[in-house]
Amino acid sequence: MILPGRDRRKETLMAQAKNATKRPVIVTTAHRGVFFGYASDTDGAQIALTYARLCVYWSADMHGFMGLAAQGPSPSCKIGPAADITLRDITSVLEVTPEAEKRWCSAPWK
Repeated sequence: MILPGRDRRKETLMAQAKNATKRPVIVTTAHRGVFFGYASDTDGAQIALTYARLCVYWSADMHGFMGLAAQGPSPSCKIGPAADITLRDITSVLEVTPEAEKRWCSAPWK
């Protein structure tokens, strides 16, 4: 059953990512990219993310990019649409809290 106001495609992508034993992470790159997504293997020079979303802008209330992993994006952050991506030149991988995961998955583009 689909409830009013719910994005079926988004829910399907999230379910596929979780069912593939992938965990929610934030990956930063040497090119100053900050990406949320689901990954199974985070070792090595490149990381494949499913349902990846780029943080185009985060606000001061995040207290830096690590706040995006702890709290998730606030309403004043700008988060791009989801896509599958392979990232290179990795600088860090952050584990994402359940609360932050929910906020990443529901963040609208403004």
